[in-house]
Amino acid sequence: MGEQRVVIPTEQQDMQAFIRQLLQDVQALEYMLNNDWFETDPIRIGAEQEMCIVDKRTFKPAIIAMQALEKLKKYDWAGTELAKFNLENNMTPREFTGTCFSDLEKENNWQLEIIREKLGKLNANLILTGILPTLRKFDLDLENLTPKPRYFALMDAINSQLIGTAYELRLTGIDEILVKHDSPLLEACNTSFQVHLQVSPADFVQLYNIAQTLAAPVMAIGSNSPIVFGKRLWHETRIALFQQALDIRTTHEHMRERSPRVSFGSGWLDRSIMDIYKEDIARFRVLLSSDVEEDSIEKIRQGLTPKLRALQVHNSTVYRWNRPCYGISDNGKPHLRIENRVLPAGPTVVDQVANAAFWLGAMKGMALHHKDIREVISWEDVRDNFAKAAKFGIDSQFTWFKDKKISVCDLITRELIPIAREGLRHQNVDSADIDRYMGIIEERAKLHMSGARWQLRAFTKLMKEVGRDEALVVLTASIIKNQTKGMPVHTWDLPNTGDLEDYRPSKLKVEEFMTTDLFTVQKDDLIELVAQLMDWRKLRHMPVEDSKGRLCGLITSRLILRYYTQRGRFNGKEVDMVKDIMVPNPVTIGPDSTIVEAMRLMREKQIGCLPVVKNDELIGLITEMDFLRISGRLIERLER
Repeated sequence: MGEQRVVIPTEQQDMQAFIRQLLQDVQALEYMLNNDWFETDPIRIGAEQEMCIVDKRTFKPAIIAMQALEKLKKYDWAGTELAKFNLENNMTPREFTGTCFSDLEKENNWQLEIIREKLGKLNANLILTGILPTLRKFDLDLENLTPKPRYFALMDAINSQLIGTAYELRLTGIDEILVKHDSPLLEACNTSFQVHLQVSPADFVQLYNIAQTLAAPVMAIGSNSPIVFGKRLWHETRIALFQQALDIRTTHEHMRERSPRVSFGSGWLDRSIMDIYKEDIARFRVLLSSDVEEDSIEKIRQGLTPKLRALQVHNSTVYRWNRPCYGISDNGKPHLRIENRVLPAGPTVVDQVANAAFWLGAMKGMALHHKDIREVISWEDVRDNFAKAAKFGIDSQFTWFKDKKISVCDLITRELIPIAREGLRHQNVDSADIDRYMGIIEERAKLHMSGARWQLRAFTKLMKEVGRDEALVVLTASIIKNQTKGMPVHTWDLPNTGDLEDYRPSKLKVEEFMTTDLFTVQKDDLIELVAQLMDWRKLRHMPVEDSKGRLCGLITSRLILRYYTQRGRFNGKEVDMVKDIMVPNPVTIGPDSTIVEAMRLMREKQIGCLPVVKNDELIGLITEMDFLRISGRLIERLER
């Protein structure tokens, strides 16, 4: 959408006017394609870098994007993203030849260094990662939406199409997450490194189908998004998270198919780029309109290149992982691009450039050998490989050409790196660039180490030593430290808890700190059963809830002890059920309170357990042992 003004068309005539402009743009694009208006040489590449902003001391999201952009206002390559804890920088389009990749790396490092310097004055830092490990669900409240009309319009437009009552995130990996959210701002979890390849119209179908085929292995070796809200999920969780964040559909009794606005596609591209644009207009309702003033058909009559703003606005609300793009070069000629959106941000700039070189080289290399990739692999296998790569990353097993079964690492080292090298040589890319960046991909495959696998190993190790929040903070701090060194991820050591000198949990919210894996009982359960459960699980407290998950009491080990010392009696009466001995209406706390407030409440009430309740529903538990664990860690740090 760029910076142009977009709105939700509320009046029927406004909607109709925009759709007429959209249809005119389609007609104009088709005319330009049929009459050879498009630039075919030189071939250029480009990239966009998304990032998260974190507080320098807490390593949690820093909601300061607008203040940062004020300090960056003289740099036209710096821009906003969806949330106030995101930024983006755009690299200069450059010819796909010579030292294009090392130049891309230098430019990105130069831009990021400027951003770091400006963020430092705001006590913040940047991090390149597909999903920020310390991101919390409440960071995605709409109050953290970047205050620009186009973002508000997009959120409102998507919400207006929502069929169900909420957006749902449902994912299973090592852990499981089942959570609802009230807005599409879940999308802001994702940060990527988007790579653009200019493509001539004659080659578009061939190269687009190759891009679809390569999406799985490229994503698998570059995966870097395994942790969401402290849960270990897919290697590239961005794929499912992005789709579910914008998924307006809900379940029905019937089997009618509805396409998500975030999609890998529904089949091979057959005739031209027009197939994609026409399908997206046919499948997806117009969400936004814009202040389009140009008449694209009249522009064509005058021999001028139209901007096709209406088509670009609609294209910006349909999210294909390989997205077709239309643009106008500095010479005034129109051009086409394929935008690769599968690559995550990070782990380092050099890793990102290696991913880009691998994809771009493989694209060109494949085109040299396969006029029509559909002759050697089926769409169903390409789609299945994509899903496997998102879930299992570098651990995936693919179905490749001629129905061959092969692991990601073997496919990359034996087949795709040689093809990528050939494609890069064909583009006359500098041999030192080829060796450097293909060497990084090769070592990553040989050592079986992607950014996602490093994060999963690191977080699992840390979780055995410290609590979840501290593990996430140490992990995030370690990623930033390694990024500033500029060493590729396959060379990184796993972090230690002692690496972070200053961990500050005092501002933690209860929902970041509470236990959510709860063992509960109901009022009519036998006391003997509860006693056994508490003994088996080594518990001192058990919440009592009803069948709807509402808290109605609390059982403690002291109450159980009283029951048994009085030989089945309680306060002089014979009892046998939980409701006879439980503490009714126990003291509770809300998830938005801080742990300092929780500690104060427990001290004042002289209690050892606080159920966490939201809208009468039990959602977590805090005990004195949780505070003992944090206190112990702080004492250890003071000793060091």
